[in-house]
Amino acid sequence: MHEASLMTGLMRRIEEVAAADRAVKVVGVSVRLGALSHMSAEHFTEHFEQAAAGSIAEGARLQIELSEDQTAPWAQDIVLESVEIET
Repeated sequence: MHEASLMTGLMRRIEEVAAADRAVKVVGVSVRLGALSHMSAEHFTEHFEQAAAGSIAEGARLQIELSEDQTAPWAQDIVLESVEIET
């Protein structure tokens, strides 16, 4: 369930960024996975592909950074670093 809420929030933010920039397509997404987010890069990719299906971000290239800092304030989160778009 934790993963689902993280992905819902992430997709909402990606769509907000895309809409603000009048994007026609999201071609790349860069994220940082918190040490306590309980997600590997592979697990994140699976969840992202499911969440992005049928959206403006479907097929977007992923760049994933894994954090090992369990004391970071965002250690339980997925941090959206950047969104690459086509306009």
